Amino acid sequence: MAAARAARTALALLTALALAGCGAEVAETDTKDAAEDTAKGAKSSGHYPVTIENCGVKTTFDKAPRRVVTNDVGIAEIMFALGLEDHMAGYVAPDYKGDRESVAWKDGYKKVKWLSKKEITKEIVLDAEADLVFAGWNYGFGEGNNFTPAGLKKLGIGSYVLTESCRNNGNATSRGVMPPLEALYTDLETLGKVFDVEDRAKKLVDGFKKQVADAQARIPEGRKPTVFLYDDGRDKPLTSGAFAGPHDIITKAGGDHVMKDLKDSWTSISWETVVERDPDVIVINNYGDVTARQKKDFLKSYAPLAGVSAVKNDRIFVLDYVDLVESPRNPAAIAALAAYLKGVREQ
Repeated sequence: MAAARAARTALALLTALALAGCGAEVAETDTKDAAEDTAKGAKSSGHYPVTIENCGVKTTFDKAPRRVVTNDVGIAEIMFALGLEDHMAGYVAPDYKGDRESVAWKDGYKKVKWLSKKEITKEIVLDAEADLVFAGWNYGFGEGNNFTPAGLKKLGIGSYVLTESCRNNGNATSRGVMPPLEALYTDLETLGKVFDVEDRAKKLVDGFKKQVADAQARIPEGRKPTVFLYDDGRDKPLTSGAFAGPHDIITKAGGDHVMKDLKDSWTSISWETVVERDPDVIVINNYGDVTARQKKDFLKSYAPLAGVSAVKNDRIFVLDYVDLVESPRNPAAIAALAAYLKGVREQ
């Protein structure tokens, strides 16, 4: 154990000394890396340096990061969708039970090392020799676990913060600075600049926008069903405000998000609020140790909810976690929910 700690400390010092300019840039470590840089030729030298803005912070990259570590499944899939597996040292994510085979970027899970199923730590990223960590506030970053962009910078490791999780007005408790789909498109376009794959990013964004537009074109006129997102929680429900993915998924699918006035991303409210707003539909976030079936059984058996329209009429729809957090699966989730809500309208 002592030897391992000493090795990690030495690695951190060497990494810090290797930096030049941006926290995401690391000096060449071997002749193979140098050869790869030379092979990129004029294209790379013409693109860099590039300056981007992420959660209000400007950062200049003199070259593309080569050993990115991501936290959480949605963030890993943003990198996979952009075709950036070769720039990744690995990903941290829980044992995700959802479908990995139906997405175009499924091979990313085979190409990139799964570093841990537990919480991301400085030790994990140091052992991976990361030059950039892509995570979010409450998606890995947090003062409580002493894992922050500022702390990583001291170790010579750069950070990119998931835009959905940006803190608003410097507030450490509430998150979100733009509509969720805009946050997804912003991250794809910004990372396209960082990694010199802007054409690929544009193609993805254009395709996602068309997918959303096609789903919306099939939404019938008339009253919008009201929708509540249930993440988890018995004493208090964890739900989505206006700045988390479910808000845009619900509204773009033709629903009326009952928590649209909550200027936050993911947060807890009271059951009294749910009863008062009486949603027509409840969407369950399927993840974790409590299954979607168990969550549905709880909702249907919890006495205070007995009179709520969604519970009374058994209008409960399930989406997976990766559909609902910021990820390239959001547009497909919109199409799936739009089809369900169309059925609700026709009942």
